[in-house]
Amino acid sequence: MRLLFLLFFLFSTSIIHANTGSNSGKIIQFSGVIMSSDSLIGLPYTHIIIKNKLRGTASNAEGVFSFVAETGDTIIFSALGYNDEKYVIPENLDEKRYSIIKLMTRDTVHLSETIVYPWPTKEQFREAFLSLDLPDDDLERAKRNLDREILREMGAAMTMDPRENQSYYLRREAEKFYYAGQRPPMNIFNPFAWAKFIEAWQNGDFRRD
Repeated sequence: MRLLFLLFFLFSTSIIHANTGSNSGKIIQFSGVIMSSDSLIGLPYTHIIIKNKLRGTASNAEGVFSFVAETGDTIIFSALGYNDEKYVIPENLDEKRYSIIKLMTRDTVHLSETIVYPWPTKEQFREAFLSLDLPDDDLERAKRNLDREILREMGAAMTMDPRENQSYYLRREAEKFYYAGQRPPMNIFNPFAWAKFIEAWQNGDFRRD
């Protein structure tokens, strides 16, 4: 029994060794850069796996990779947002280094249009739309700020600033010095002032727009 088990073990080992030797290729340094086909920008952190083998690597931040593989290996490239790509390393290589530039295409997913409304029914939407109070735009605000009545009310309510107060005080002091020692004139008895008033009245200067 022990002899049969030993013969079976030796026979299985020879078969495995023969299959491994027939499928194994020449060891090479496989390297390259992975780029997007539409922008030619390096794809960082792309997964690179040797098919049917528990070995692989990932590209760096610039999309560059380098690892040990064998001729005839099928390499699978996988990146988020891109279609998986395959590449078979040629078997008739003379050099121990082999480099490629791998272009990957975007995995575009088309979704049907979805419209989200905050109202459950069309009637509620119509009611909310009709009662909508839209804010004034820049033109409407400018027109409102330049309204004559508003400007007139603002001007009447405004007080004099320090410069205007100083100018008014200096004019009053100059009038006091000009008429010092005499009675200041009263324009109500000035015929020239009355002539200007009547002329302005006839010209319509006091007419409201």
